[in-house]
Amino acid sequence: MKNVTKILFIGLAVLGIAMPVFAEKIVVEGSTTVLPIAQKAAEVYMQKDPGADISVRGGGSSVGIASIIDGSCDIADSSRPIKDTELEKAAANGRDIKAHVVAMDGIAVVLHPSNPISAMTKSQVKDSFTGKVSNWSQVGGRNEKIVAISRDTSSGTFEAFMELVLDKQKVRPDAIMQASNQAVATTVARTPNAIGYVGLGFLSDAIKAVTIDGVMPSKETVLTGTYKIGRPLFMYTNGAPKGLAKEFLDFVKGAEGQALADELGYVGLK
Repeated sequence: MKNVTKILFIGLAVLGIAMPVFAEKIVVEGSTTVLPIAQKAAEVYMQKDPGADISVRGGGSSVGIASIIDGSCDIADSSRPIKDTELEKAAANGRDIKAHVVAMDGIAVVLHPSNPISAMTKSQVKDSFTGKVSNWSQVGGRNEKIVAISRDTSSGTFEAFMELVLDKQKVRPDAIMQASNQAVATTVARTPNAIGYVGLGFLSDAIKAVTIDGVMPSKETVLTGTYKIGRPLFMYTNGAPKGLAKEFLDFVKGAEGQALADELGYVGLK
């Protein structure tokens, strides 16, 4: 096949016909938190390099990490650090997983805009999601049942929230589990008594972020560390990235990629 391709190229060159450019393709998969960064960066990068083919899809951090371990993607997006058990599985598969921090993010606790509450403590949020309190009147609100909206267990945002807010306690059994940040935001926007949590890039006028222990989630408070529910966002590769994967990661981590992350509501590193 290589010889046929070589003969084709020689023939085209003799005839003065431009040789075809074959696109290099990579697959980026995983976290729905990191997804908007990956999508926008891929869009801009491919405009600059029409020979690049970057396929981006979500699924959750655990899905992305599983895919990089089994070799079905080139870059795994994750909103949490890779686990020791995942590194062990990767090593057993002959994979050498490398982490690349691509931005910072804050996890905002959000309510329906009609909810009069605008400030909560981290303890109140924890109690609302674990079921210790079940009525808004118990945390200074109306006499209405709290409807907890959570990410599902494949989500890196779920695991970060469990670690940073819930102290690894279980989410209440009647919580409504959602597969993406956008699904949480949409459900909270449609549910007057809901409480949920999303990355900064998913905040909008349709939902209301509350202060946690007196601090509003924002780029500035995440960057300074005054907002305590912040975390790094990752892209993982098998070994040191090469070819298009390296070029794309360099773009994401460079000044233009970080500016895109800022525009999308995340906290750029530059």
